[in-house]
Amino acid sequence: MGLSLSSSPVTVACQAVLFDMDGILISSIGSVERSWTKWCNLRGVDPEYAISVIHGRRAIDSLRLISPDLDAEKELEILEDYECEDIDDILVLAGVSNLLKKLPHDRWTIVTSATERLTRVRLKAAGLPVPDNFVHGETVAEGKPHPSPFLAGAALLGVAPDQCVVFEDSESGVAAGKAAGCTVIATLFTHPAEDLQGADYIVRDLTGMTPAAVSNGIELQFQALNR
Repeated sequence: MGLSLSSSPVTVACQAVLFDMDGILISSIGSVERSWTKWCNLRGVDPEYAISVIHGRRAIDSLRLISPDLDAEKELEILEDYECEDIDDILVLAGVSNLLKKLPHDRWTIVTSATERLTRVRLKAAGLPVPDNFVHGETVAEGKPHPSPFLAGAALLGVAPDQCVVFEDSESGVAAGKAAGCTVIATLFTHPAEDLQGADYIVRDLTGMTPAAVSNGIELQFQALNR
């Protein structure tokens, strides 16, 4: 099912917003793919195959999938070092800064598959605020597409999952958000629309995403692509 070039105005009410980081708040795809290629060359793994399966997953889950014979925790340390050193082209994505400035600081957080250390490094490199508390790859026992990360994010903010809006860019992230009972808005940064049909709404990016504080929470106004 394809998307038309047209869009329609939408208003979504919620009490909190849960953001994926990579591909939603920032672009780190260059760092990710260079770091994974470097690790693949170190371990004799096909980089093309690895890059085809890593997006939207915790790195440790990808490592277990790609090289089940290796110690995933030790390999994660090597990969994390590569990624933390490779931050030169990390960029804030369109619409993000404006949206974060307008959201109440206690009504949003990040739910990412990245490790805590890597999350902090990337947010600092991008010049974005770090939430007081956020969900990272070490917070939960099971990563996306399991609902645990978004359930944990809702719990951090003291909000029921069905009162949360999730922003995601990957098929596994969309599946996790929906399984948690959240409303999911997907962007087209890393995956085509065909992979994101499970989302409630699809937008090109966060440009024009306008939040307004209302008596019972937040209203998000935006243009959703027509399906």
